[in-house]
Amino acid sequence: MTRRLAPLNPLLGAMACFGLWFGAPAAGFAQSTVMETPSLATEVRAGRMPAVADRLPDEPLVADFGGAGTMEGRHGGELRLLMGRSQDVRMMVVYGYARLVGYDRNFNLVPDILRAVEIEGGRVFTLRLRPGHRWSDGHPLTANDFAYWWNDVIGHKQLSPLGPPKIMLVDGKPPKFEVLDQFTVRYSWDGPNPYFLPALAGPAPLYIYRAAHYLKQFHQQYADPALLADAIRKANVRNWGQLHNRLDNQYRNDNPELPTLDPWMITTRPPAERFVFTRNPYYHRIDSAGRQLPYIDRVVMSIADGRILAAKTGAGETDLQSRGITFANYTFLKQASKRNDFNVYLWDTAKGAQVALYPNLNANDPVWRQLNRDVRFRRALSMAINRREVNQVVYFGLALEGGNTVLPQSPLYQPEYRSAWSRFNLQEANRLLDELGLTKRDSRGVRQLPDGRPLEIVIETAGEDTEQTDVLELIHDSWMKAGIKLFSKPSQREVFRNRIFSGHTTMSVWTGLENGLVSANMVPDEFAPTSQQQLQWPKWGQYVETGGVSGEPVDDAPAQELQRLREAWRLAPGNDARASIWRRMIEINADQVYSIGIVAGVKQPVVATRRLRNIPEHGIHNWDPGAFFGLYRPDTFWLADPTSTAEAR
Repeated sequence: MTRRLAPLNPLLGAMACFGLWFGAPAAGFAQSTVMETPSLATEVRAGRMPAVADRLPDEPLVADFGGAGTMEGRHGGELRLLMGRSQDVRMMVVYGYARLVGYDRNFNLVPDILRAVEIEGGRVFTLRLRPGHRWSDGHPLTANDFAYWWNDVIGHKQLSPLGPPKIMLVDGKPPKFEVLDQFTVRYSWDGPNPYFLPALAGPAPLYIYRAAHYLKQFHQQYADPALLADAIRKANVRNWGQLHNRLDNQYRNDNPELPTLDPWMITTRPPAERFVFTRNPYYHRIDSAGRQLPYIDRVVMSIADGRILAAKTGAGETDLQSRGITFANYTFLKQASKRNDFNVYLWDTAKGAQVALYPNLNANDPVWRQLNRDVRFRRALSMAINRREVNQVVYFGLALEGGNTVLPQSPLYQPEYRSAWSRFNLQEANRLLDELGLTKRDSRGVRQLPDGRPLEIVIETAGEDTEQTDVLELIHDSWMKAGIKLFSKPSQREVFRNRIFSGHTTMSVWTGLENGLVSANMVPDEFAPTSQQQLQWPKWGQYVETGGVSGEPVDDAPAQELQRLREAWRLAPGNDARASIWRRMIEINADQVYSIGIVAGVKQPVVATRRLRNIPEHGIHNWDPGAFFGLYRPDTFWLADPTSTAEAR
């Protein structure tokens, strides 16, 4: 049976069809109806750029403005953003959210860059491109760009020594890749691969295509040897493979010369403190009146210390901001909005927990490793947290208390998942700690580890905001009543993650599950060891991620069951079977307390200049699915007074 992706809804049902937010071209669409973009008109008149009708695909994607509060806009203007690190230029890839397939506002998967997707038996995927679609430099996007990635990037040991990414393997085998014609490719697996399309739609997507016409000049198989040797020398790298990989990173967004399909192109080469992005003149989306998107001409991203982003936002130095601000900043921002002409919206979040603790089950220290792996210890830590106090003091009593699990809005939700081992019970926490043999205490009342060291837990943070610090201070007080001393240790995000990955961290604090709105047909990877990025078991995740090349094999029985259930989910015949598997995976995670959630359901402030149109007052602010603003297609945002630029102000 063949199904067309029009659209696929992983949240509300298996392969169910719902209304498109971005659909097929409008009825009667003709190239003659499109309007030239004012900021590009001079280039077109001078003959340095084709007219808009020649820059668009034969069938551009037409934005539907049927949603509440949305309307056709007008071109022009500059949008200012603030980021805390220069690496955050990648957020423009996230926000821009141009994907082969992407989520719409109802979490349907719909074609975007692709004209259509056809699925046979969940294992054969035929991807159809839009004839006439071009890269940002005007070169055609064709099946050759997919073939280059498959044959010359992933298929070349120098560039990809580990072979295809894990998402492209089913039972350890890659798909059969075929080029059917200039605009059609097909991937065929022996078994179902429900991970494939969600990976293409992610905020940091799986890029299965490359700008072959640009990258071939850095590939040994295609490049002029003398020119390639000169490029290697100028880049000060060891070999052509390192050069190619450095220049070929669409998500990192750090190479202004790399052609893109995103709505805006980076024009500033890092490092810098101010990055400028200009419109992609060959972007594939238009509005129903024939205006090529994006509406906004330029995006300017300024880099500042992450600790002062909220203050700079309140001072009116940004036009759209959620990065670096939290619910704790809401009152300040609301007051500042009266002076600086911006709105402050409160969007829902989809995380399983706003703040969660992660005992590192792969810690190098053998004493801490053994302790963290004992479920009694994790349960005791959780029950020794006074979540009601945290909620009242930090979140004004508005948060949802409990563990790191699915949210009530999820069709899989059960109240016992959130309450499991999360009710404040110092008596039971102390009993479990005594049962573990941690009965000796020093003069401070702090328990002693089996080797005589005090039970002092250093919880490492990325040091990016005060919210986590405020929560840890309250946990410190209640844990002391259980004989546990807490210290927090801030660092920078890269250092923070690398220390966890290497096993040097005993425990860390971060946000909880990325997607608490799961349904039976969503991928359950967050609930089983699958990635090094999972802070509770990074080495187990790395082992799975690399196919056993790196990391450590899972040697915990409940975690092994999660692995088996994840594979059973992939092969499950229908929605009911998948839902049953999902519930068992959620139940195991709740009972085993692999991560310790504190509260969830905390609102995310979103600051937007009052000139900005088409941004929803109520939205969901989430990484995956959602891509933060990407879900709401910022290429359709527009400025009511586009001539009022940052310079004019």
